[in-house]
Amino acid sequence: MQASVIANKEYTISEIDDRVYGAFLEHLGRAIYEGIYEPEHPTADANGMRGDVIELVKRLNVPFVRYPGGNFVSAYNWEDGIGPRDQRPVRLDLAWHTSESNAVGIHEFADWCATVGTDMMLAVNLGSRGVDEARNFLEYCNHPGGSYWSDLRIKNGRKDPWNVKLWCLGNEMDGPWQVGHKDAHEYGKLAANTARAMRMFDKSLELVACGSSNSDMVTYPDWERIVLEHTFEHIDHISLHMYFRNYEKNTANYLALSEKLDRYIDTIAATIRYVRSKKKSRHKVFISFDEWNVWYHSNQQDRAIRDGHQGWPHAPALLEDIYNFEDVLMVGLALNTFIRRSDVVKIACIAQLVNVIAPIMTERGGPAWAQTIYYPYYYASIHGRGTALQLQVKSPGYESVHADHTPYLDIAGVHNEATGIVTFFLINRHSVETIRTEVALQGFTQGTILEHKVMTHSNLEAVNTATSQQEVAPRDGKGAALTEGTLTIELPPYSYQMVRVKV
Repeated sequence: MQASVIANKEYTISEIDDRVYGAFLEHLGRAIYEGIYEPEHPTADANGMRGDVIELVKRLNVPFVRYPGGNFVSAYNWEDGIGPRDQRPVRLDLAWHTSESNAVGIHEFADWCATVGTDMMLAVNLGSRGVDEARNFLEYCNHPGGSYWSDLRIKNGRKDPWNVKLWCLGNEMDGPWQVGHKDAHEYGKLAANTARAMRMFDKSLELVACGSSNSDMVTYPDWERIVLEHTFEHIDHISLHMYFRNYEKNTANYLALSEKLDRYIDTIAATIRYVRSKKKSRHKVFISFDEWNVWYHSNQQDRAIRDGHQGWPHAPALLEDIYNFEDVLMVGLALNTFIRRSDVVKIACIAQLVNVIAPIMTERGGPAWAQTIYYPYYYASIHGRGTALQLQVKSPGYESVHADHTPYLDIAGVHNEATGIVTFFLINRHSVETIRTEVALQGFTQGTILEHKVMTHSNLEAVNTATSQQEVAPRDGKGAALTEGTLTIELPPYSYQMVRVKV
């Protein structure tokens, strides 16, 4: 099978916002407890944070981490997580039917972020609470001192403010499962009032309003239109969420979900333009895709806890998807889509970072390791920064339930002018055929191949485990050639590849 691509230096989409490679940690399952925090672990630092997890996170160069939820935030009192640990209350978390010790709160999370070299994206509770909670939390985090909440922060051991700039106005408020669920008008008015109050404190904050929990919601896309009509001048981003599933074990349809993702983004981008035109506004609003990942492997095993049949356990194993090689391809496709839609998607968060639908897994008292999906996320985060190229692609394709034509070749290209490197991320969706691909580099000087990585496996169900951590892992590629400005590369069936070219 043949495919051709034109990569012209002058044909670009947008500068990629580094924050599209963000992540997410919620007080859910073992994401926090036994994920990042395990004081008894042999690698734990003075703050009780697992050193082995810290090293795996550092490698990813995560620009920021969204916290503390997620569904959890919609009934969360942030004040429960400050002050002496032995005086913090245990609360029942209605979202996941578990108990929360509050051993980790804003101070501990902020210290962990500083250790791994990332920033915070904080969410305020607009489910069970509202404007007061938001403005008090903001004052606690960002005011230097001399007020009630800032002085309480200082008393609790943090003199300097954290100056958090990125804030979510609630979470998935369109969802009936959400504590404090509201309709679009109710939420839009509350979000606008909260945003106004927060901007009275600091006009430079970046605020994210809740969009649809997924594109199958009955309120989509009217939800976005209504919320934006209330909030447009007061926010900077509207959030979207999407999880990828393959219950039917149909790989072709599964790997075509990136086509549905692209339409989702396109629809909300059009909605933003519509509201902007209707309001005759010069203000710009972008998309924050602040929850995305594969999530379906663990659903059945989670039911007993989520349905309340096991009481209120603390930090049980929940949403612990064990990712296989097939999921490598899906995650790579999602990341390629975000690169190609970097004109409108400025923020994205893989959900989540450790143990809970995550690229990193841990055992209590034991090892931490990279799941299969760690690798496409790693390569995109490290090498997918720069300007997204508007590639011209010709590839055979197939019909799926998500699109009339799903190309077998999926490719994204990034030009980092500062380093003089063009990086291509390529995926072959075909089950049995190799795709011989020619990429014409136009407007670039004659280059050399710096790095070529390949991920393939004979078994789509292959996984990494604590005892077999490298079962699915990248290897050095072979056979890629750059001759007279054309990169030639062969993509084996069901494969993920990254090629970096010095130009």
